[in-house]
Amino acid sequence: MEASTYEISVKNMVCDRCIKVVRQELYKYRFTSFDVELGKVIFDSPITDEEKSLLRQILEKEGLQLLENRDKIIVNNIKTLVVQNIHHNKCKPDYQNYSDYLSDNLGMEYSQLSKLFSAVESRSIESFVIAQKIERVKELLKYGEMTLCQISYELNYSSPQHLSRQFKQVTGVTASTFKREGKRVKLDTI
Repeated sequence: MEASTYEISVKNMVCDRCIKVVRQELYKYRFTSFDVELGKVIFDSPITDEEKSLLRQILEKEGLQLLENRDKIIVNNIKTLVVQNIHHNKCKPDYQNYSDYLSDNLGMEYSQLSKLFSAVESRSIESFVIAQKIERVKELLKYGEMTLCQISYELNYSSPQHLSRQFKQVTGVTASTFKREGKRVKLDTI
C-alpha cells in the first residue's frame, strides 16, 4: 500500500531559487520527510499545528505565503502549471491550448477554472498566460541566444509577427528596443 502524503500550497514559489531557499530553511528547522516543488511543499505525513505555524513563519520570512483557502489553492495550481510550462519547460504539453492542458491537469472544467481565476485574480487566465509568455520572451531576448523566430516557435506563437505585435502591445516597445534597453520584472509580481 502506497503511503499518503500531505501537500501544502505556497503562493509566489515560482522559481528554482525559491525551492532551494525553502528546502534549506526546512532543513535548518529540522523538518524531515518532505519534498519541495514549484508552488507546494509535500510532507510524507500530516504536520502538527505547531509545525504548520512554524512553516507559515518560514515562508513569510522568504516573501512566500501558505495557502489554505480552496479557491486560492486552485488559482495557485493554475499559476504553477503555467509558470512550469512557460519558464521551466518541465511539462511541455501535447496540447494546442491552455484550456485543455489546465482542465486535464486539475480535473475541472475550464469554464470553472476560468471563472474562479478571474474572481480571485481580477484578470483572466489568458492575460496571465500572455504576461508570463512576454516575460519569458524578455528573458530569452536578454540571453541573446535565440532569434525572435526561434522564440516564437519555442513559446508556441503562430508566427514571429504575432509575437512581435503582442510584445509591443504589452510592453509598449518593440522586441529589438527591449533587447537593447529593457529590464525584466520578478516572476512572482506578474
